[in-house]
Amino acid sequence: MLGERGRTLRVESISKVQERNPQRRLYLLYHELRASQSQYSYVTEAQLFKRHLDLFSQLRKADSSIFWPELTFDDGHISNYELAAPILQSREMAAQFFITVGWTGTKSGYMGWTELRALQRAGFSIGAHGWTHTLLTHCSDDELQIELEKARLTLEDKLGISITTMSLPGGRFNRRVLAACAQAGYAQIYTSAPRVESLPLGTMIVLASLGRKHRMKEAAKSLLGDRFYEKLWALVNRQEPEGDGVERGAE
Repeated sequence: MLGERGRTLRVESISKVQERNPQRRLYLLYHELRASQSQYSYVTEAQLFKRHLDLFSQLRKADSSIFWPELTFDDGHISNYELAAPILQSREMAAQFFITVGWTGTKSGYMGWTELRALQRAGFSIGAHGWTHTLLTHCSDDELQIELEKARLTLEDKLGISITTMSLPGGRFNRRVLAACAQAGYAQIYTSAPRVESLPLGTMIVLASLGRKHRMKEAAKSLLGDRFYEKLWALVNRQEPEGDGVERGAE
C-alpha cells in the first residue's frame, strides 16, 4: 500500500496513445475511496474504482473512442494518497487532485504536506479547491481573496510549483466569482455542472440524464436556499458526520 510514509510514488510518462487529441474530454469527479462499500454517495469503493479505471483505459486505447476520460479528485482526502494513487499508478493513469488548502495538515482524515509532495513528485497534478471549502458565491471580497489567492500561493510555496487550476467548491459560481478567479491567477476553472456534447446516442442519453438532474438541483437551490438545500442533500445522500461532528458540504 502506498499509504506508508516515505514510500515513493511514480506515474509513468504519457504514452503515444494518450498524446492524441480526442474528440471530447470527459472529466470524472471523485472525492473519497474506501476499501469497503458505503451508502454515502461521495465514497467510491476501491474495487469499483479499479473497474472504472480498466474501462477508462480501454476507452483511451480504442481507435473508435469518441471521448477521453480524465480523472479529478476534490477536497484532498487521505484516501486519495493511500488508495487512489497506488491504483492509478498500477494502471499508469494520471489524475488531478484539487486540494482544500486550509484542511491540509490540520483536519483529520485529510492529506498533509508530506502526502501532497509525494503526489506531486509522482507526476500527479495539483490544483486548488479553496481554503475552507466555503461556497464562493457567499464570500465577501476579502473572503474571496483568502479562498482563492491565499490557497494558490500557499500551495505554490509548499510544493514549489505553479498552481493555475481551481475546482469550485459545490460547483457554485457567478460572474463575480469567475472574475475573482482570473484576478487570483487561475487559468482553468472546473465546476461540477455536467455538460452534454454531441455524442453517440447511448452516451448522450447518460449525459442528458445528468444534465436534467443538475437542472433539478439548481432549481432546488434557488427555491430552498443553500442552507436548506444542503440539509436535504445530506438526507438524500446519507451524508455522514465527520469526526468533529461537522457534516461535509454538498460537493
